[in-house]
Order: sequence, then structure tokens, then C-alpha cells
Amino acid sequence: MPKIDLSNIPVKTGSTYPGKLAAKMDGRSQLAVGDAAGITQFGANIVTLAPSALSSLRHWHEEQDEILVMLSGELTLVDDRGDTVLRPGDVAAFPAGDANGHHLINRTEGDGVFFVVGTRTDTETGWYSDVDMKVTFDGGEFEFTQKDGTPV
Repeated sequence: MPKIDLSNIPVKTGSTYPGKLAAKMDGRSQLAVGDAAGITQFGANIVTLAPSALSSLRHWHEEQDEILVMLSGELTLVDDRGDTVLRPGDVAAFPAGDANGHHLINRTEGDGVFFVVGTRTDTETGWYSDVDMKVTFDGGEFEFTQKDGTPV
């Protein structure tokens, strides 16, 4: 595939999180560059976080790997080990099955931008570290429940 024209990719904002949790993703936007290129085996996105924005709720995946590369700005990785500042060129990786919940937060006055790649699997369970929620995927849509399976 030739060079991808980023200006032709729709900017996605918002969240699939249920209820009031969706508002926590205000200030987050992404370009689905992998989808635009026809990539099906993994997701690849350029994500921009405005000041105070979160990349996601703190989470971890049972089956899917994630890796990100900082492109611009400064973001803080928050995980079970504490806070780590990430700057352009820094890389962070999250292997499948590692129960170290993680997310990024922008604690600066400017935008932070990163490129993230994650495995796409037919099924998946993701766990949220700071809220009583999990997400499951079984070839269809995401289903958010409490950790015991009770509807959110």
C-alpha cells in the first residue's frame, strides 16, 4: 500500500464505555490508520490527548498485546508501578495476560500524540483496575459488565 493520506482518515472521538464513564474520554481523539490501510490482524492508531485527557480507563488484556511509541508532547503512563513520563521516541509495551493495569494521561498544557498497535483476536476479556468493570468481546460487539458479570 502506498503512503496513507492521514487527512482522508476520519477523526474518531468519544468512547464505547457505558454511561458516565464515556465522559472520562473527553479530549481523546484517534486516527485508525490500520483500518484505513486495510490491516486486519492488528489495530494501529494515532492517538491525540488534549490537556487533562486520558487514553482509556486503566486496564489490561487477557489475550491482546499492546505497544505504543510517543510521537510528540509529553504524557504520563500510569500503571501499578506508579507514574512514568513518556516523551517523543519513548516506547511502552503491555504483553497479553500481564495484569498491570495501565493508561496514559496528559498532565501538560499541550497535546500529546502516540502511535499504538494492538493485537486483534476473535475473543478478548479486558479488566479495569480502578472501577468494577470488565469488557468481553466474542466476535461481535464489546460487552461491558461488572467484574462478576452483572450488567453495568
